[in-house]
Amino acid sequence: MQLTKEQSSIIQSEGNIKINAVAGSGKTTTLISYAESRPKSSKILYLAFNKSVKLEATKKFKSKKLHNVDVQTAHSLAFKHVVIGNNLEINSNGYKNHELAEILGIQVTREPLAEMIIANHVNKFTAYFCNSSAIKVEELNYADTISDKKALAFVKGNYTYIKKKTREFLAKMNKGEIAITHDFYLKKFQLQNPQLNYDYILFDEGQDASPAMLDVFLNQKATKVIVGDTHQQIYSWRYAVNSLEMVGFKSFHLSSSFRFNDKIANLAQAIVERKKHLQSDVKFQIKGKGKPSNGEQKAVLARTNLGLLTKAIDYISEKKNLDGIYFEGNINSYTYADDGTSLYDVLNLYNGRRNYIRDPLIKKMNTLENLEEYIEKTEDMQLGMMLELVREYGNEIPEYIKQLKEKHVENQNRETANIIFSTVHRCKGMEYDSVQLVNDFLTEEKLKKLAKQKDLPNLIKLKLKEEINLLYVAVTRTKNKLYIEEELLPKDWTVSEQIVLLMKKEKDDQPSIKDLKLNDFEEKAYDLAEIRKKHKSAYAPWNDELDRELKFMFEEGLSTKDLANHFGRTKGAIRSRIQKLYSFEDL
Repeated sequence: MQLTKEQSSIIQSEGNIKINAVAGSGKTTTLISYAESRPKSSKILYLAFNKSVKLEATKKFKSKKLHNVDVQTAHSLAFKHVVIGNNLEINSNGYKNHELAEILGIQVTREPLAEMIIANHVNKFTAYFCNSSAIKVEELNYADTISDKKALAFVKGNYTYIKKKTREFLAKMNKGEIAITHDFYLKKFQLQNPQLNYDYILFDEGQDASPAMLDVFLNQKATKVIVGDTHQQIYSWRYAVNSLEMVGFKSFHLSSSFRFNDKIANLAQAIVERKKHLQSDVKFQIKGKGKPSNGEQKAVLARTNLGLLTKAIDYISEKKNLDGIYFEGNINSYTYADDGTSLYDVLNLYNGRRNYIRDPLIKKMNTLENLEEYIEKTEDMQLGMMLELVREYGNEIPEYIKQLKEKHVENQNRETANIIFSTVHRCKGMEYDSVQLVNDFLTEEKLKKLAKQKDLPNLIKLKLKEEINLLYVAVTRTKNKLYIEEELLPKDWTVSEQIVLLMKKEKDDQPSIKDLKLNDFEEKAYDLAEIRKKHKSAYAPWNDELDRELKFMFEEGLSTKDLANHFGRTKGAIRSRIQKLYSFEDL
C-alpha cells in the first residue's frame, strides 16, 4: 500500500508524538507501518481500547510477522501485573446496589430507597476514583460529575456519608475481604507506579483514555505514541479524558479518510463545525478519498437504546418477513442493565405485579413514581431508558422482544445478517456499506437554543460537544450511503447519491428524544422537567376526583392520546392509571 505524506512523516518521526486521525484514515495501518520501521529487536506495546479491538489488532500484527508487538488492553495489562500470582478473587460483574448496601451496612432512614440511592453513588464514586489519576479519594469532588439538579442536591446533602462508604468499599477490596472489581485492579496497577519493559508504547483511542492508564503510560521511559480522534470522544460519562489535548507531544495529523468519499466527508466536517456554538475556534479538516463500496451490509444506528429498540420494533412490525437481524453487543444487552435489572421487572412494576419482580432494587419499589424518584436522584440512564420503553409499549414489550430474538442471528453469523442494529457507542470502530440514522440525535437547532443559555456550566458544554461527536461518529460509519432525516442535516444541505433524505413520519404529541432537554448523560433519554412542560400534570399525584373523571371519559370511548392531552400527562401514565383502576391484564 502506498503511504500518504502524512503517514510517511509519522513513520519517520522520532521521540514522543500524538496523532489526530479522522474516521477511516487508516490509523491501524499507520501504526503497523510505524512498528515495522522500528528495529526488529525492539519491544513494542500496543494498547487497544477494548477486547474486540485487541483481537483484531493481534491478527493484523501477526499477519505482518511483527511478533515483537505485544497487544493488550489497559485491563489485560493490569490483570497480568496485579492479579496473576497474587491469588486475588475477581467479581467480574461488579457489585449490584443492593449487594453493596448490605456489604457496607448502608442505613439511611429519612427517605424511601435512600440506601439504594447511596449505594448507587458509592458505586459511581468508586468507578470515578479507580479510573482517575488521583492517589486518594479526598483529591476528587464526586459532585463535580453530577449534572441533574435533584441528583446533585441528594449527593451534596449526603456527601460525607457517600465518601465514607466509598472509602470503606475500597478498603474492603484492598484487604481482600471481598472480591475486587476490574476497575479496582486497574487502579492498583496505577498506584504501583509500574515500569514496563518496552521500547515503544502505542496508545490507541487516546481521545477516550482512562486517566489512570494515561498516568501509567506517561510515566514510562519508552518512546510514546498516542493516536485518536479528538472529535470521537464519546465516553466522558465513564470518566474518560481526551489525552490528545493533555500532552505536549509533537503533533501529527491523518486528515484523509479512505472509508468514504467527499460527500460524506463534507457532511462530517459541517457536523463537527457545530462546535462553533460552544467555542470560538474549531480546528478540523477531513477529506474523503474513499470509493463507494459495492457491499450490501446495512446498519441502523441510534444515539440511545430506546431510539434503537423503537426503530427495530418498527422494522419487524412493518416488515413481517424480515429475518436475519443482528444487534451489536447482542440483543440481551439491550434488555438488561449493567447491574442485572431486567426490562421485565420494570414491566411488572408498571403492571403492579410486585410478586413477579425478581430484582431486589425494583422489588423495594411500590410504584413507578418510586422508580422515577430513584432515577432522578441517581442519574441511572439505563433504568431511565427501560422506564420510557415500558411507558411507550406497555404489555406489548414481551412479544416484540420475543420476535426480535427469534430473528436475531448468532455472533458467528453476524456477516450474514440482513440488517444490523447498534447504538453509536457499541459500533465504535465499525464500518458498514450503508447506514440509516435514527432521529434521536441532538439537532443543530436544539444545540443553538441550549448554547444560548447564560453561564452554561463547563460540564454541560463538554456533554453537548459529545452529543455532536456522537452524530459525527454515526455519520462516518458508512462506506457508501447514508440515510438521514432532514432535521439532522445542516440547513439547506444538498442531498446526493451518497446522502439520501428520509421522509419524516407524522408523529403524535408523544415527546421524542430529540425534543427533550438534554440532561447530558449518555442514554438518558428523557428529562422529567421537560416532559412536565409538554404534559403539565405529568407525575403529579392522582386523586379521587381525577380518577372519577378519567373513568368517565375512558368509558365514553376517548382514546389514550385524547385522554393524555386532556389530563396533561403522558400516554404511558394514562395507560398505567387505567390498568390500576380496572385491573386490566393488557391495554
